[in-house]
Amino acid sequence: MKTHHYELLISWTGNTGSGTRTLRSYSRNHDVMAVGLETIAASSDPAFRGDPARWNPEQLFLASIAQCHMLWYLGIAAEAGIVVTAYEDHPTGIMIEEANGAGQFESVTLRPFVTITPDSDLALSKSLHDRVGEYCFIARSINTPIHHEVTVHVQGQTPPPST
Repeated sequence: MKTHHYELLISWTGNTGSGTRTLRSYSRNHDVMAVGLETIAASSDPAFRGDPARWNPEQLFLASIAQCHMLWYLGIAAEAGIVVTAYEDHPTGIMIEEANGAGQFESVTLRPFVTITPDSDLALSKSLHDRVGEYCFIARSINTPIHHEVTVHVQGQTPPPST
């Protein structure tokens, strides 16, 4: 068994002069950093007094699920002889906030639009999405249900209408 370690630095940049004296006295802005990578300017969701011009944790959660799914799908497809030439996803998530302010994601829906070569197996390329959850590190680490609405387009054929 291999062990992988990940390190980040989260630095709050939102002290507007009086710290956290009240819930409204500070900004939720912060930076997400890792050695050798560009800084991600982050905040809380605007619904929670965050800066709408910055990434929020909920968006990053959704992005990590979609990224992990895509990367595992591409690998599984390659091993299965499916040649993917393009991949795009428009994931969505539904988060429920309780009366006391706590909450959780109720569901995530991935909407991959995958383009494959004509010599690839269309049915297999669709079904491989169901196997990704067995491998994706993020999906295996959370208890939020992840749904898939997959569209596969065969290169050279008229694509289905976009939604």
